[in-house]
Amino acid sequence: MLQNTDEDIARAGAILRRGGLVAIPTETVYGLAANALDGDAVAHIFEAKGRPQDNPLIVHISDLSQWAALVREIPDRAMALAKAYWPGPLTIILPKSDIIPDEVSAGLDTVAVRFPSMRTAQKIIDAAGVPLAAPSANLSGSPSPTCARHTMDDMRGRIDAVLDGGDCNFGVESTVVTLATEVPRLLRPGAVTPEELREVLGEIEIDEAVMGKLKEGVKAASPGMKYKHYSPKAEITIVKSTLEAFCQFTEQMKDKPNVFALCFDGEQEHIPLPCVTYGRESDALTQSHRLFTALRELDERGAGVVYARCPSTEGVGMAVYNRLLRAAGFSVMKL
Repeated sequence: MLQNTDEDIARAGAILRRGGLVAIPTETVYGLAANALDGDAVAHIFEAKGRPQDNPLIVHISDLSQWAALVREIPDRAMALAKAYWPGPLTIILPKSDIIPDEVSAGLDTVAVRFPSMRTAQKIIDAAGVPLAAPSANLSGSPSPTCARHTMDDMRGRIDAVLDGGDCNFGVESTVVTLATEVPRLLRPGAVTPEELREVLGEIEIDEAVMGKLKEGVKAASPGMKYKHYSPKAEITIVKSTLEAFCQFTEQMKDKPNVFALCFDGEQEHIPLPCVTYGRESDALTQSHRLFTALRELDERGAGVVYARCPSTEGVGMAVYNRLLRAAGFSVMKL
């Protein structure tokens, strides 16, 4: 485990330069980083995570000037978006340049790029001297890690190092928008909301896979679109209902073993099941910060079946619902 010191950041940079893998903190989640320009190094990310090869990666930069070399061109609307929300939890997809290996883009002709706002992440990229491909630093399909301990739980013995930068501020992955289409399209929701994107871009489309399952045979244009993701070992069902109806429903489950509720802060006093909470009902930012930790806690407590209170889909709530929907394998019921 490396610490957040200049010496250890330099060590992380050296590992990355020579083709190794380092888990690094960002403001969203911990990322499993490799030299984005080295196809062999990037291939080791897929091996360490057990990640499907057709799932593209995001390239991380530490300065706006590094972007141009990675893409064919930067249109005005892309630069306007970057100036509005970079550095920050926003990923922009554009047609890729020839220096991007197919391992990064999963064979697509586009590349996803992000400029993280966490200073530690920027320092590691600077120390490496190359842009870094970095999906979430978890075993594929399990909840993304938002602290070094959870990263170590998944990656111990699989990678060269983990750099401990503390807890992630936001807690779910970045917003992903593609500008490789005539109308900009939101592919994955995050901290930068559709409303904020429209302030810069005007019209945007929201991909059907944001609020549902990617259609059969459609190639994933962004991480987080295609597969069941972020999931604990328990079987999760999202329940759309009032708290009162949810309590009545769970009353029927209280004598069954290993049945848990995933609910909002303060609701555990009313629900007749063991509960794990994931933020305040009226505050999507607390939900995003807490969600992945709560999903891991369900495993730690031995949950077998979980009924989850449904978050709002407004603003940042869309990102929370998107992740919870995939954790549930798209299982939703309405009372």
